[in-house]
Amino acid sequence: MVKTFLASLLVLSLISIPALAQKRAAQFDPDGSFWLHESTPQPPEFSDFGGINLNAKKLRRLPSAGLQLINGTTYRFKTLNVKQNNFTFTTVALKGVSYSFAGKFLKGGVYSSGILDDETPVLEGTLTKFRNGQKQAEAKLKFVYFGGT
Repeated sequence: MVKTFLASLLVLSLISIPALAQKRAAQFDPDGSFWLHESTPQPPEFSDFGGINLNAKKLRRLPSAGLQLINGTTYRFKTLNVKQNNFTFTTVALKGVSYSFAGKFLKGGVYSSGILDDETPVLEGTLTKFRNGQKQAEAKLKFVYFGGT
């Protein structure tokens, strides 16, 4: 009886290992920073744009979550939806300027695991800039991933 129980336990544990591996493979975690892909022309209206930072875990090696300008100013997220096929956000307004984004991630997986290079676009979408609630500029952009140093 004990042998039968142990054999059953062993079989159950072996069955659950592939299921656990599949669950991990199906995870989606894009935490990190997204910078414009070098082939994406940067419109003049976005010449001060630095990147998009996702930092749900609040890791010190990553910049604060939000849209960041090249001068270091961060526009924190007001709304945020992070799904592989639907990534959207709006930012708080600073001096009357705010941003919105609607796009999608081109790859799944846990981005910080090292599965990505810094040359292949992993995010694409439309970035819109507003001043006092009025649309000032809009551009379709592609981004590469940077996981921090």
